[in-house]
Amino acid sequence: MRILTSKAAAWVASHPLDFALQCIRGFRANQGLLLAGAVAYYSLLSIVPLLMLVVVVLSHWLDPAELLDTIGHYLEWLVPGQSRAIVAEVGQFLAQRSVIGWLLALTMLFFSSLAFTVLENAMCVIFLHRVAVRRRHFLISAILPYCYILSLGIGILLVTLVAGSLQVIGEEELQFLGYRWSLHGVSGVLLYMLGVIGEVLMLSSIYLVMPVGRLSYAHALIGGVTAALLWEAARHVLVWYFSTLSQVNIVYGSLTTAIVVMFSLEIAAALLLFGAQVISEFERVGRNEQDEAERPLRTFRPAGK
Repeated sequence: MRILTSKAAAWVASHPLDFALQCIRGFRANQGLLLAGAVAYYSLLSIVPLLMLVVVVLSHWLDPAELLDTIGHYLEWLVPGQSRAIVAEVGQFLAQRSVIGWLLALTMLFFSSLAFTVLENAMCVIFLHRVAVRRRHFLISAILPYCYILSLGIGILLVTLVAGSLQVIGEEELQFLGYRWSLHGVSGVLLYMLGVIGEVLMLSSIYLVMPVGRLSYAHALIGGVTAALLWEAARHVLVWYFSTLSQVNIVYGSLTTAIVVMFSLEIAAALLLFGAQVISEFERVGRNEQDEAERPLRTFRPAGK
């Protein structure tokens, strides 16, 4: 496996443009944008109940205001410019958490898992060569989304604790030879690096677990770094666009928040799936299959053809 990986890495390093075009062709052949639309739609249904469940559970151990502040800070990475509206809804629900019954909790848990289920199905399309060899037991597919919800809750808990510590550091000053330097800038850089590292690890974990079969850590990290870098570039472009050129609030009015969130989620889903396509193509390069023609995914067959 290491020999195949080193050969694939050597080929990609010597043919970066060919590999990039190969990934784009594979993504188009797999109807990547169509899959991204499905993932984005179910993510929109899942994100609010998922955050509500996580916040209600973690509020027993963490200060709710600090928890909401941390979620809002990093949610801004996923839906630029619209995190306040989502956090406000979660905060209102948190204030009325005493009315949560078992039926409501189970309903929210079900809707929270939809995005992970659809994402797994989208991964099956991209990693079709793996599905053709082996299939995942349906019980594992049923449990997998809830394991991710649990992992996400633990991740938010750790990030909140670390972010709180870094904010405390940012309030300190460094004194030396009569000079004082504020650590506020250092704290901001560390918070940003924490977010980027967490983003790469989260994406890598998705690539490691979602596809059928065992994926190497190196391949998962390749996809995670690729998707994270692409999303960082896209996120800054979205922030600039919505703050300067966008007229979406004039066109959609009260639907602006939903439209912007959906648009951001679709771009994020497309880049997430493109990272998976990079891994898939890298595996094919490792097996010397890069010259095989892609078989397009057909959504329908016209009558008489």
